[in-house]
Amino acid sequence: MRYVAFFRNLNLGRRNCPDRAQFEHAFLGAGAAAAASFLSNGTIAFAARNQRAAEKILIDASVSMAARCGLREPAFLRGIDHLAALVESTPFKAIDPIGVYACCVTFLHPDAAGADKPPSATPRGDVEVIAITGSEALCIVRKRGKSPGSPNAFLEKALALPATTRAWNTVVRLVDKHA
Repeated sequence: MRYVAFFRNLNLGRRNCPDRAQFEHAFLGAGAAAAASFLSNGTIAFAARNQRAAEKILIDASVSMAARCGLREPAFLRGIDHLAALVESTPFKAIDPIGVYACCVTFLHPDAAGADKPPSATPRGDVEVIAITGSEALCIVRKRGKSPGSPNAFLEKALALPATTRAWNTVVRLVDKHA
């Protein structure tokens, strides 16, 4: 089965981050049957027997990267089938693209399911949560002033839990390549 790990604050080759080879090797060394980094933003697709095996591989790979390069950021695990169903649901289809800077998906910490629901938008209106699946928040980002809103910063503050965000196009391309 295929799984994807989305790491928070991992940019390949930067300080305290692995390079592509180290990133993939951490997963292969932890028992993944295959591992392929996707882009340079801390996203990796890998093969595991089942969910439990995927969780162990992720933990072991994270420990390896912490020891090797100092990476101490959380990762969010999703099955490729789950991501494919999310893409197939076309959650941004009804969004008028005029004035939208980006469509994003934020992968939420497992404890977010029991947390209070975050506000639906930032006070500035530069981030709007259009749906929460339980494990993801689907957001649209607008540019108000000099910079666009940050769904990650907004949701981490609102939920008091770590999260990581990817552009919707990244998830669509990931599913196209690995599903």
